[in-house]
Amino acid sequence: MQQHNFDVLIVGSGLAGLSAALRLPSHLRIALITKGELSEGASGWAQGGIAAVMADSDSFDSHVSDTLTAGAGLCDVAATQFVVENAPGAIRWLIDLGVPFTEEDGLLHLTREGGHSERRIVHVTDATGWAVQQTLLKKVLGSANITVFNHHMLVDLITHRRLGLPVQQCVGLYALNGDTDTVDTFCAPHTLLATGGAGKVYLYTTNPDTATGDGIAAAWRAGCAVQNMEFIQFHPTCLYHPHAKSFLISEAVRGEGGILRLPSGERFMPGHDERAELAPRDVVARAIDYEMKKHGLDCVYLDITHKSPAFLNEHFPNILERCAQLGIDITTQPIPVVPAAHYTCGGVITDLAGRTDLAGLYAIGETACTGLHGANRLASNSLVECMVFAKSAAQAVAETKLHHPPALPNWDDSQVINANEAVVISHNWDELRRFMWDYVGIVRTNKRLERAAHRIALLHSEIHEYYANFHVTRDSLELRNLLQVADLIVRSAQLRHESRGLHYSLDFPEKTADALPTILLPT
Repeated sequence: MQQHNFDVLIVGSGLAGLSAALRLPSHLRIALITKGELSEGASGWAQGGIAAVMADSDSFDSHVSDTLTAGAGLCDVAATQFVVENAPGAIRWLIDLGVPFTEEDGLLHLTREGGHSERRIVHVTDATGWAVQQTLLKKVLGSANITVFNHHMLVDLITHRRLGLPVQQCVGLYALNGDTDTVDTFCAPHTLLATGGAGKVYLYTTNPDTATGDGIAAAWRAGCAVQNMEFIQFHPTCLYHPHAKSFLISEAVRGEGGILRLPSGERFMPGHDERAELAPRDVVARAIDYEMKKHGLDCVYLDITHKSPAFLNEHFPNILERCAQLGIDITTQPIPVVPAAHYTCGGVITDLAGRTDLAGLYAIGETACTGLHGANRLASNSLVECMVFAKSAAQAVAETKLHHPPALPNWDDSQVINANEAVVISHNWDELRRFMWDYVGIVRTNKRLERAAHRIALLHSEIHEYYANFHVTRDSLELRNLLQVADLIVRSAQLRHESRGLHYSLDFPEKTADALPTILLPT
């Protein structure tokens, strides 16, 4: 076991974590901790782009209004204005770093996505996240004050309460070293959680395998409150193909004129919403889910064949290539698509500087609930949220003086043994993801939520016993975190006696008069 001392710990290597590392003053010693390779976060999978007011015809008020509309009455207005007004500066920062955004006639090419009233999506063809991620990775790897710890998975945060001290503060964390199979200790006065969302709690998701809710679960165990966990965004258009693992068909395809059709060729979105294919994601996902169940379909089809091959190659080269690899020519064939869990709108409650209610602990990106997304995230608002709050959190860290913690106790695994029934983990993992998909998916009922809560309670005792008696592994830690997040999602959903945004209940199909966030406080 090793003990590391730094000024700042950043857990997660997506856009939020990388941006924070680069925004922090260069005299601070930073540990960037990631459970896989540095480039495995969900940010690199983002295709569509980044929302920001960059055209003279657009306005902050319009972007704010679109965000509030998509958020179905639960967006925090101050947080929304904060992000929208700082978004152009974030784009300029990326341009200065060398991100090769797509241009047209010497200007940034702006596309439009569902829920936006203007063209304001800055992008790098259809691989924006990957291009941004690669640019930031090079900067991070070239920074002498940033030490990268690959294959280190967060086990738990270390707080004063854990140490039996009266003042509540986060002073470090334990991380499983995947190379040595030991639990190492990291000490620092400041810790930033940027571990992403929890899409892997569902059977079908657009997220990478790393999206297991690690930061949300760890913060909850450390005593932080969470908010709006019932609002899980299901992306309407994930490629439906047995060999296409979690491949997303960008929102921008619909923004550029893509039409959703039944196998018969019939267009169905105008019958669900006057905005048709440009309706917000929750509306489109529910419409597809309805049509699939009504007609007994495995998928529906997204048709962009009316655009020229040259247009598709210019705007969607990666989608064109990936579909072609699977035998789908999108210039002549519609794309088979299904909804899939995509984004966790809720998370750890933070202020405008990313501070949680535990001193020394920050949360940014999808791990956090800043109030920006409300009951439904507006397309392409996530990447810009990462950058805006990475900057404000970095500023808060630089301005906050906290004492370096003394040497912390090492992880004690002297009373545990190596697991001899790992099959328990795989079986429980599969069961959890399946019943969350069946009972806590796009459409919910009281009975379904009760069934999910019952299964979570049974799994909790099994997993707790496993965690207490066996040496920790990445699989066991991820399952523990996913079960905790599933519990938070179900409990939050049971508290919302209405349908709003991404939470749709057959028992409560209408909105209530008052829109209130769902806040869970740890006991």
